[in-house]
Amino acid sequence: MARSILFVCTGNIFRSMAAEYAVRAQIGLEDLYLIQSAGIAAKPQTIHPVIRARLIQKGVDPSAHVQRMLTQDVIDRVDLIIAMGQDHREFIHQTFGRTVPLFNEVSFGQETPVLDLHEAIPDWERDLGKARDYVESVVDYIWNAAPTLVARLPHFL
Repeated sequence: MARSILFVCTGNIFRSMAAEYAVRAQIGLEDLYLIQSAGIAAKPQTIHPVIRARLIQKGVDPSAHVQRMLTQDVIDRVDLIIAMGQDHREFIHQTFGRTVPLFNEVSFGQETPVLDLHEAIPDWERDLGKARDYVESVVDYIWNAAPTLVARLPHFL
């Protein structure tokens, strides 16, 4: 039976979604792992064209992605939850009483978050080129970390 892994971020249209698609695409372990994602504040919105384009460049098309809100029911059905940021980890602990690792903790043993655009560049609207570069770098970072994350999963499951 496949073990289930859930990546969690805020809106489920950037970091957790990128992690879901990166792990699924690169690993090919569908028989071993069911990979999913959710957001602590997911609300209907479209995937930004920069994120979609970067994932398409990687060979996956997220156009059919449907955002999912993190709920108790979702949490009850997964074996491992991986938070993209500290705020997500704290929300999960406070709301659902579950202690979860960060993406970088599972991937590299580091207690560091994968920052959202507004966290990394608070005034990102002033330089859209810099914002685009950052978003693309985060998708690349998550994509490149996926094989290491999967190799380390047995330590967390």
